[in-house]
Amino acid sequence: MGKVHGSLARAGKVRGQTPKVAKQDKKKKPRGRAHKRMQYNRRFVTAVVGFGKKRGPNSSENPIPILTAIMSLDSAAPPSLDKLSLKDAVQEAQFSQRVLIHSILSRADGGSGLAGQTVRIGGWVKTGREQGKGSFAFLEVNDGSGPWNLQVIVDAGVHKLSDLVPTGTCVHVEGELKVPPEGAKQKIELRVKNVISVGPVDAGKYPLPKTKLTLEFLRDVVHLRPRTNTISAIARIRNALAYATHTFFQKHGFLYVHTPIITTSDCEGAGEMFQVTTLISEAEKLEKELKDNPAPSEADIKAAELVVKEKGEAVAQLKSDKASKEEISASVAGLSKAKENLLKLQERFKLGERCRLSAGFPKKDGKVDYSEDFFARQAFLTVSGQLQVETYACALSSVYTFGPTFRAENSHTSRHLAEFWMVEPEIAFADIKDDMNCAEAYVKFLCQWLLDHCYDDMEFMAKFIDKTAIDRLKMVASSNFYRITYTEAVSILEEASKEKKFENAVEWGIDLASEHERFLTEEKFKAPVIVYNYPKAIKAFYMKVNEDNKTVAAMDVLVPKVGELIGGSQREENYEVLRDRILEMDLPLEPYEWYLDLRRYGTVKHSGFGLGFERMILFATGMENIRDVIPFPRYPGRADL
Repeated sequence: MGKVHGSLARAGKVRGQTPKVAKQDKKKKPRGRAHKRMQYNRRFVTAVVGFGKKRGPNSSENPIPILTAIMSLDSAAPPSLDKLSLKDAVQEAQFSQRVLIHSILSRADGGSGLAGQTVRIGGWVKTGREQGKGSFAFLEVNDGSGPWNLQVIVDAGVHKLSDLVPTGTCVHVEGELKVPPEGAKQKIELRVKNVISVGPVDAGKYPLPKTKLTLEFLRDVVHLRPRTNTISAIARIRNALAYATHTFFQKHGFLYVHTPIITTSDCEGAGEMFQVTTLISEAEKLEKELKDNPAPSEADIKAAELVVKEKGEAVAQLKSDKASKEEISASVAGLSKAKENLLKLQERFKLGERCRLSAGFPKKDGKVDYSEDFFARQAFLTVSGQLQVETYACALSSVYTFGPTFRAENSHTSRHLAEFWMVEPEIAFADIKDDMNCAEAYVKFLCQWLLDHCYDDMEFMAKFIDKTAIDRLKMVASSNFYRITYTEAVSILEEASKEKKFENAVEWGIDLASEHERFLTEEKFKAPVIVYNYPKAIKAFYMKVNEDNKTVAAMDVLVPKVGELIGGSQREENYEVLRDRILEMDLPLEPYEWYLDLRRYGTVKHSGFGLGFERMILFATGMENIRDVIPFPRYPGRADL
């Protein structure tokens, strides 16, 4: 059955194990609240019945019992409500006056055990219809806490039904949970007694009607698409994977390091980077300023120079004639003003020439002069946090970074984004085998986490997107990953190409294409595969050169559905070898001097890898396009919001 996600009321981290009910302490009387103490993994979980007052136009002062659960702060994941023996346990949103719909519907009994309880819920109407000649309405309401909707019944005497039934309407209501008539699909429904608030919708203008919408269409309304079932399920799966990522690395003693978004280093050496500069905005300001107040001409400069000359001669003449002190001072003041005016004209003349000759950009030796830019040098959006996080690995041993990265690739494929997220751990005193072990354990952990903590959403994905999604997670979570060298992989592919035609030719030295990776995982081994020891010529400068001097200690984790999920390597710790590799790849030394310092001073064997977070979501959900698994996709021509 599904499990409840997120923190329970007034809770922090909690472990996903089942609490056992302990005997109530009869010595202490509850003060204003009824308490039941439940033992939970040597910690204590307290179920609390809270009392509030009804609010709204039809409010009364009768207390409303709202049940919550409080978990200890040092726990790691919420318990499954379907295993709680407390019949009326239900999760209340910690900082808003409502019960999460998922905590009602995710129980083993579908929520029927909560019949008779008065609860307050809030959410958005998925579908609504008036029944009984307008005497009442059925609403399907979802609050984003899970994939399934709660059926809500509102009588016409409680609220104007036409305000409630349009798809997209936001409702905040309270009422009594009831078991529906026999034969109904749902196990529980809510009979509304009070409508607290309504966020109305003009049904004729709402961009998301009840009809099925394509994912392509939803990319044009990216600000509203989280309200759809598919995108909201992906958001919860993404959240679960992010939580699992931090849980895995924190559990294994890694420290989370925030690496910079703005950098002066190119980790990949590919040059496909977004530049960060204020010169463009400064140039635009200059152009506007010169348009409003044109720059002086050469004739204006010469005229001003002549005025300065004449004023200077006048001062000299007065001094020669031994004029009065007052006359000389007045003449000197006039000369100073003339010189000041000349300097201003000369500066504006230079700005005008810059705008005319180089579109407003400062230049030196025919190139843009970045010394006048904000950072006084070229700066870019990061393509990877790896190089920076290595500095902390070489001091704190085991670290990881998890954040956005950027590539200015003009690619329109279903596997590329201009902005995406990377998980990048670095481990000191670790070789390529340790790196592979960590990567395998991490991927397995992510898969098992979704099965344990996000099963309802995975069931939704399996039902509507990819029927093999859950089986794929189970297979990876329980499999030992095959490990083969790049040379062995090429041999397998060359043999297969005798019977199977690949679009990309296979030979030693190529970078494996997606079709090659998927063949290995989906047809040859039918399991995840780690390929290691790649040709030196196709890998980055920082990777450890093997003894054969032809390959590097690099590895890729390949999985079914997406191919490469992780890329990693043992890093080159030898100063001379690393320096030679930088030069060999025609990269400038100056931007990497700090990186070489890590080898100059206390070098250490270390390894790391990067997992493309969106690719992990593609793998888990079975979605086909990477633009649909990130909240705000950025790709050529699109950067909405």
